[in-house]
Amino acid sequence: MQIQDLPYPDPGVPDARSGSRFLWWLFRNQLGGQLKSLAWGLLHFLSVSALPLCVGVAVQAVVDHSGRRLALAGGLLALCCLGSALGDTFLHRTAVTNWITAAARVQQLLAHKAANLGSALTRRVAAGEVVAVSTGDVEKIGWFVEAWSRFTAAAVTVVVVCAGLVVYQPALGVVVAVGLPVLALAALPLLPRATRRADFQREKAGRATELASDTVAGLRVLRGIGGEELFLDRYRRASQEVRHAAVRSARMWSLIAAIQVLLPGLLLIAVVWYGVHLARQGRVEIGELVAVYSSVMILTYPLRHFEEIAMAYSFSRPSATRAARVLSLERATSAEGSGDRGRDGDGPPGGDLYDPATGLLAPSGRLTAVVCGDPDAAGLLAERLGGHPADQGTSVLLGGVPLDELPLDAARTAVLVQDKDPVLLSGTLRELLDVPASGDVGAEEALAAAQCADVLAALVQGSLDAEDPMDARITERGRSLSGGQRQRLALARSLFTDPEVLVLDEPTSAVDSHTEARIAQGIRDLRAGRTTVVFTSSPLLLDHADRVVLVHEGEVVAVGVHRELVRKEPRYRAVVTRETDEEAASDGVPIDRQVPGKEDALHKRDVVREQGALNERDLLHELEEIEESA
Repeated sequence: MQIQDLPYPDPGVPDARSGSRFLWWLFRNQLGGQLKSLAWGLLHFLSVSALPLCVGVAVQAVVDHSGRRLALAGGLLALCCLGSALGDTFLHRTAVTNWITAAARVQQLLAHKAANLGSALTRRVAAGEVVAVSTGDVEKIGWFVEAWSRFTAAAVTVVVVCAGLVVYQPALGVVVAVGLPVLALAALPLLPRATRRADFQREKAGRATELASDTVAGLRVLRGIGGEELFLDRYRRASQEVRHAAVRSARMWSLIAAIQVLLPGLLLIAVVWYGVHLARQGRVEIGELVAVYSSVMILTYPLRHFEEIAMAYSFSRPSATRAARVLSLERATSAEGSGDRGRDGDGPPGGDLYDPATGLLAPSGRLTAVVCGDPDAAGLLAERLGGHPADQGTSVLLGGVPLDELPLDAARTAVLVQDKDPVLLSGTLRELLDVPASGDVGAEEALAAAQCADVLAALVQGSLDAEDPMDARITERGRSLSGGQRQRLALARSLFTDPEVLVLDEPTSAVDSHTEARIAQGIRDLRAGRTTVVFTSSPLLLDHADRVVLVHEGEVVAVGVHRELVRKEPRYRAVVTRETDEEAASDGVPIDRQVPGKEDALHKRDVVREQGALNERDLLHELEEIEESA
């Protein structure tokens, strides 16, 4: 695999049982690139290590006044230089290729996993951790995969040179052969402590990053309550903890680096001292002493890769563990392998949307409103309707076909879920609406139905040289917009997509009542003939629904229309009108004894509470007058 061939057609199925297994799986899947890097690394390191031998032969030729051997040494020296240059060039090329392709493979795997899990991913793993894995961690993982072949080449070179020195000059070669393994393994006892300190530093850095992200996200609120200095002090303390942890980690790695410098120096001193002693006895030629000394000095270069592979593993192991933890997550489906099986017929099925777990039925082509007293339960149910259940259970049925048995892309095309906190990506409004769509709904229609006129004006005003609202820039996560404006843009994007089934979780919770009433009518008109499910407790939306379903403690307990349920179902009325226990007791008379006109009064109370137009005393007074007149 070359860089120009990325992305991978199929990144494969990773072994995510542990971080070490995941690294080994990456290595096996790049075996071709690793062998190329190993070959070029051997050429480079062996050529460099052979230079001292050429120098030793040349020195001895000068001492012996041998022109023929001097010319031979010169030719060998030129050949080694050529091999070193060629090997270094292609070693760098293959090593970078291995690094980038390994990182790209991990990023593709993470992207596929995020697409497969959908919003369930951030409920099971923190969003910051997913971002950290897909950015910084993939580089560390790629570093280890790339460094392994160079380390292997360096280790083979050290073994070959030691064996060659023993053959070339046994007396000095034995000293080198004994000393070099000691140099290579001297830092091993320090690696566990260095790894622990590096992990502690990353933990502190992650905490500081999370705190900074939360502070930036809530800056507007912090300014409103005067909490800026409080959070600033917290970030200062967190950043100082990061600094102290980084210094402690750097001290340990500097100690390891110092050992890698000190011990080779001591070995050089020992070789020179012993070599001079042997030369005085006539047991070693001058050229042989120069060759052995130069070999030991040159071998410090491949020995550096022992330190590098130790650092690469200590940094990549926790990164690989985090990546494996994300990649090991699976969709909560009722059967193994579901979500990937095909289905007879073309395209996703049509028909009613039915959840066997709760008994919720959303008839095809109608607007169904779902009232749930627990917002968290409503969010989980909305995700479940979209085929992203948080827990194992029976699959939701679309037209009688389980969503889990549909190919993932078909299920996503058939059912679109907009959660209560939708994300707006930075870019232009045109790019925001550049999503897969049916083509039956235009951008202008979707924006009009979501009541985005004032949002478009605000975007144009805040963008330079953007006369067309579609070219107006949206900042990261739409931070320059209010909550209601972000909500309406996200709703317009969902309406523009025009899926067969659209599930909206509290789509108007941040807008005023007048705008909400117009949005309710816009959704009803634009989604006519399409299946729409809205999770809401707003009377303005509920009154526009064809069918209202009350879900209580995980089960459907009432079905009807808004005004009927307000009159007949106390639990529904308690959720929608937010009435107190005393009000519920006064309103909880039998249906056959209810006063004529009271249903309309209750509905009016419902609406005006939402709009904030009347207070509780006026409402109670109106109800009393109706009962007295009856």
